[in-house]
Amino acid sequence: MDRIQSNPSSFTNQDDSKEQDSKSKKGKNLDGSETLTQENASLQDEPLSILEDALYVYQDSQLSWEKGDFDTALATLDDAYSLILKLNLPPDSSLIQEKNDLRLLIAQRIQEIYASQLTAVGNNHQTIPLVENEHVESQIKRFQNAERKFFEQSYKRSGLFMQMILEELRKAGLPEELAWLPFIESGFKVRAYSRARALGPWQFISSTGYRYGLKRDRWIDERMDPVKSTKAALKYLSDLHSHFGDWTTALAAYNCGEYKVKKVIRNQRFNYLDNFWDLYLMLPRETASFVPRFIATLLIVNDPEKYGFNLPTPDTPLEFVSLPINSPIRLSSLSKAMGLKEDILSSLNSELRHGATPGYEYVLRVPLGFAEKAMIALNTLPTWIPPEATYRIHRVRRGESLSLIAQRYRTSISSIARLNRLRRVDLIKSGQRLKIPVRGRSYASSPPPKLVKEGEKLIYIVRRGDSLYKIASAFSTTVGKIKKDNSLESDALDVGQKIVIQSSIPQGATIYTVRRGDSPSRIANKYGMNLSILLSLNSLNYRSKIYPGQELWVVPKKQGSN
Repeated sequence: MDRIQSNPSSFTNQDDSKEQDSKSKKGKNLDGSETLTQENASLQDEPLSILEDALYVYQDSQLSWEKGDFDTALATLDDAYSLILKLNLPPDSSLIQEKNDLRLLIAQRIQEIYASQLTAVGNNHQTIPLVENEHVESQIKRFQNAERKFFEQSYKRSGLFMQMILEELRKAGLPEELAWLPFIESGFKVRAYSRARALGPWQFISSTGYRYGLKRDRWIDERMDPVKSTKAALKYLSDLHSHFGDWTTALAAYNCGEYKVKKVIRNQRFNYLDNFWDLYLMLPRETASFVPRFIATLLIVNDPEKYGFNLPTPDTPLEFVSLPINSPIRLSSLSKAMGLKEDILSSLNSELRHGATPGYEYVLRVPLGFAEKAMIALNTLPTWIPPEATYRIHRVRRGESLSLIAQRYRTSISSIARLNRLRRVDLIKSGQRLKIPVRGRSYASSPPPKLVKEGEKLIYIVRRGDSLYKIASAFSTTVGKIKKDNSLESDALDVGQKIVIQSSIPQGATIYTVRRGDSPSRIANKYGMNLSILLSLNSLNYRSKIYPGQELWVVPKKQGSN
């Protein structure tokens, strides 16, 4: 074993002891300068002795490390560092450099010990130490009792992604135990959303996701994509381990953020020797329980019978092929055209925020064996046009409350709170940006208002959400005319109520569903209609845009030729 030799200029040598004793007896030189007295020599010997002791303790840690006893090696280094802290040297002391050098050696040795744990040695090595202390045992009991259902369901879902995660871990050279991290973070739910606004199986907040390359826009949020978020999570975990040196502390930082962990470490006396269990009681409560929950999970899945579990068979991952597409398509429409359950496409393309592909090039995943059906369907389905934004942004002013804001925009407090995920409606502050729900125009495929014929009368049956204004607009008439024709004294309506319609829509008018590539003039030509009549029937003008899926009144040529 190589031992680090002391600096001859700093440490007292036994061969020099006689000379030192001789010098210590001297008092004043002939020129009046002071030589080293016995008392001064004693003061000088004490820090030298402490430094020498610290050096030998440091060297002893090497023996424990070589035996694979990492805990003892670290404890020995802890003792060495404690000795160094006893030294209170004056600024001009010649021993300051020696002290700093030894501190640096101790710090480097700690990093080497932690780094060595990355390399497995036979079957006796565990990269993440599975410590069974009181904190871990407490989490095991929770899984055995109150959270048993969560544990079993999460284990079942793990089968959907485990093979993929393990492959990515092997590529990255990271411990395979990390594959169980989403178990604690999200229960392997791809759309899991936390109070801290973390999303996806790996629970990224938006800023960290962006930092590690996860895209987010109005169409997609890659935090919900299991493959992309796994790659990002492994990069983040690797960076955290490089910074903190051990996996338990890295996991704590993954949960609450590296800056919180750094702050706790800075507040400790032994900055070089911190590990997770030293920090445990000083971390946020949720983070403090996070690592014990993770270790408890590893212990149970490694030996379920020991802990009283009969775990279910994991789900089988879905095999898929990828198809590039360039236009927005509703997954529900595509699933129907392919003869699939909608949740299959939704699961394979979980990053899609609104159940539709984006308005730019996108790689769609479809089940293995369904590529041909998907291509046929994609060539025939109309482009989906999302509804216009149904909210506006309001910046809170000083003195404003949710009640005042709701009154101003003619909405409710609960609607604003729900849209902004506010847990307490009394906690808004000046400058805060709130989404305010407003009425927006949508081109969804809900059925249009339809008339039924009763004798010689055209009848409309009131639906939920209807108003006289809405009905009048739909049938190109006025509120006053509807009230007059139906002898209504007020604007109040009841669901199921029958309303007689005397509108300007000609008899024989029918509904036409706009298709991809249609225009008002093309539709008018198709039915032999005058363009101005088509626009008038549908409350449109020459600048109006129409969209696939939109439904318009048309009059076929034989009825509208006059």
